[in-house]
Amino acid sequence: MSIIFNHVYHSYDADTQLKTDALSDISFKIEDGEFVGLIGHTGSGKSTLVQHMNGLMKPTEGEVYFDGKDISDKDYPIKELRSNVGLVFQYPEHQLFEATVFEDVCFGPLNQGLEKKEAELRAFTALRQVGLEETTYYQSPFDLSGGQKRRAAIAGVLAMRPKVLVLDEPTAGLDPKGRDEILSLVKKLHDEEKITIVLVSHSMDDVANYVDRILVMNKSRLVYDGTPKEVFKHAEELEQMGLAIPQVTYAMHALKKAGFDVPTDVTTIDEAVDRIIKCIS
Repeated sequence: MSIIFNHVYHSYDADTQLKTDALSDISFKIEDGEFVGLIGHTGSGKSTLVQHMNGLMKPTEGEVYFDGKDISDKDYPIKELRSNVGLVFQYPEHQLFEATVFEDVCFGPLNQGLEKKEAELRAFTALRQVGLEETTYYQSPFDLSGGQKRRAAIAGVLAMRPKVLVLDEPTAGLDPKGRDEILSLVKKLHDEEKITIVLVSHSMDDVANYVDRILVMNKSRLVYDGTPKEVFKHAEELEQMGLAIPQVTYAMHALKKAGFDVPTDVTTIDEAVDRIIKCIS
């Protein structure tokens, strides 16, 4: 089920002197099963863009299509769209509110109209998918660690069986171990469950290590759309936008400058190790 943005504009306070353009002429297509990274500095339009993916926001101009249908049509089933496109906000654990983790994860499926038994089966499946221990299922979500809360919040979205999972800064505020666990979980969901993933992140290293394609936002516009290697070739331009390239790519540039015959378009540590070994062997 593809997502298409066709010349999408979105303005806040559009009919006032305070008009602010958050999205300007955005066009792209995300195919079924892709793993896409979305990067940009604060205020570039990333969060506004992802909220258009499940109809929380509608374009001021242009169209957003899901599975070939314009989500702004009057008779479009928005509730069905939000079941298919699951959006996990930054610090999603702030949305946990039920007495137990299990009840919280059941909330989404029950809200979809499922019978209690089916909702509970989905909740069990989702909690297993995110790797939460069974001893946590009947605890208060507020008694969990930061990483466990994040997993519980993701489980609540997965229980609704989305075709697309959109994660807005899913590792924000986590320590390195928690960050790696969440990103490994997301990668596993993509590889094993074939869920389309859209990952919003400020970490160039995280994006480079996991995604197949990167969209770069700057001042409400989509300025780059390509593979990590293609996008990170634009190091100078990205730095001017307040972004960066992966640390390992900076390291390869430094080695090249020092006289080593290594490529400078390396974006992951594994690739860097392989290239350095070949260079010195």
